[in-house]
Amino acid sequence: MKTQKRDTTIRAYKKGYQAGIHGKAKDSCPLHQDPEKQQWLMGWREGRQDNWDGLTGVSGVSKLIEIAS
Repeated sequence: MKTQKRDTTIRAYKKGYQAGIHGKAKDSCPLHQDPEKQQWLMGWREGRQDNWDGLTGVSGVSKLIEIAS
């Protein structure tokens, strides 16, 4: 658990993916440092794509589990 909290880029990607899958705007990125912000945006893009493909709700659970690993 402590390792996850230390790796800020993976955490930023996960948070960006969750924002994208829920349809939030790209401008809602809370990060200002470049590596973390880029990872957040990559996660957001993938989350938006999955949202458009219909991977929300129960069908998207497996995708979220993959990202959590």
